[in-house]
Amino acid sequence: MNHKKLYIGTLFFICTLAFAAQSQEAPGFEPSWLSLLPPVVAIILALITKQTLISLFAGIWIGVSLLAGNPITGLTTALDTYIVGAVADTGHASILLFSMAFGGIIGLVSANGGMKGIIEATSKYAKSGRSGQLTTAFMGILIFFDDYANTLLVGNMMRPFTDKLRISREKLSYIVDSTAAPIASIAVISTWSVFQMSLLDGPYQYFNIQENTYITFLRSIPYSFYCILTIFFVLLNIWTRREYGPMHAAQLRSRETGAVLSDTANPMLDPNLMDEANINRPATHWTNGGIPIITVIFLTFLGLFITGRNSLGDVSDYTIRDIVSGSDSYAALMWAAYITSGIGILLSVGRKILSLQEALDAWLNGLRSLVLACCILVLGWTMGKVCEALNTADYLVSLSSGILTPELLPAVTFLTAAAISFSTGSSWATMAIMVPIVAPMSIELMEIEANVVIQSPVFLSTFASILSGAVFGDHCSPISDTTILSSTASGADHIDHVRTQLPYAMTTGGIALFFGYLMVGYGYSYWISIGLGIGSIILVLKLFGKPLPRTPLK
Repeated sequence: MNHKKLYIGTLFFICTLAFAAQSQEAPGFEPSWLSLLPPVVAIILALITKQTLISLFAGIWIGVSLLAGNPITGLTTALDTYIVGAVADTGHASILLFSMAFGGIIGLVSANGGMKGIIEATSKYAKSGRSGQLTTAFMGILIFFDDYANTLLVGNMMRPFTDKLRISREKLSYIVDSTAAPIASIAVISTWSVFQMSLLDGPYQYFNIQENTYITFLRSIPYSFYCILTIFFVLLNIWTRREYGPMHAAQLRSRETGAVLSDTANPMLDPNLMDEANINRPATHWTNGGIPIITVIFLTFLGLFITGRNSLGDVSDYTIRDIVSGSDSYAALMWAAYITSGIGILLSVGRKILSLQEALDAWLNGLRSLVLACCILVLGWTMGKVCEALNTADYLVSLSSGILTPELLPAVTFLTAAAISFSTGSSWATMAIMVPIVAPMSIELMEIEANVVIQSPVFLSTFASILSGAVFGDHCSPISDTTILSSTASGADHIDHVRTQLPYAMTTGGIALFFGYLMVGYGYSYWISIGLGIGSIILVLKLFGKPLPRTPLK
């Protein structure tokens, strides 16, 4: 990181901390502009330093110092009360344990060759430029449970096939990037879905909302317009064979000359990003990856059914919705992750693919890969608690009264999330900062009972707009980790990847904003929004897209 930026960020933080410590005059915090200080500090520091953990903790420290009256007490209280409290919460602890176990499963099915086997079994259907791209997109959709696993595995495994089929590295990296986070973000079960729904824990406890956060997440999926439309854009773009902007030039070059990279390209290809065991081990039968993936999904739904049915007691007249609403998603996820981990280890050892020690090492390596995500999650929960204590949502509502209406909230939130994600390069940090602020604000803004608000299209679309906006900004950002990983795993020049992907991402983002969040805010059904969005994509490709020549492969 640039030392100058570090010094500027440190100076800014120290000055803000000193000011915050002097600004609190009495116990019991009244909503004021100071209520905005913690999240604003976190955002500004993230922009300056590009360090998510440091920025979130700095915002927390500022907030607790405002509550405590001095920075020393603020620091100690932030550590031993707020952060410890976030980890000690039963639901939070369950999410952390599940997330790490899920990372272990990813590490295991990568090391035993099962994931590579799935990809190789599917790649044999890639016999033309279009089928090669569709196969790559299908693989991205199939590996829905984690964006990092998706990006690294699909990019590295499909690159030899797409090179042979004269598909440019720019197009490969675009497909990889656009079927990673958008899929993981709306998957019924993934590392993203658990992270996203868990951010609602704090607001739900504060407003005494009874609905399961997992149910809210499931309800919000149809409103994740950018993610949904991005997937449609990728598929329609491939099927119609029409490109525009810099991507057309890249595809035309590759198709006519066979040069999958430009003459000035500096491809990002770092094999160290893939664990050595995963690269060097040959592919094994696809069931070595498929069985654990299917098992974790099946056991999750089975756990939801068991816990939901038990919660109904002796009631005999119930529906599936009653069962799911009363289910304990944390328990279901925990059962699924750890039972599947055991099954995956036994499968790998029983088929003599890995020794017991190798299987355990692979599981632990996968677990370690999610430590950073868990740290961000804990600090995100803590930031939410601090914002609650400072009445941040109440102040934002009073500030926006008469200006920000419920109808405009989804669209404004989408743009704000996109701006933060683009600037910081982290969609998870954006979600961790915005959900604890915007969710309570949207509940207060509606001025009706909280348990009713959370089922309204405005609340669901506002929550989804944070998730979709974060992915949109992440796709456009050259400093995004997933954008960098997509370039790296695909062997593409990073700047070329950003330059060719940006027009496509901006197209889908604009359609999601106008036909999605603005229309839903004013009462239109999400089905109409999605339908108009798909129609707009087809029209854009028809008007601006240029067909590629079908040059015979040599």
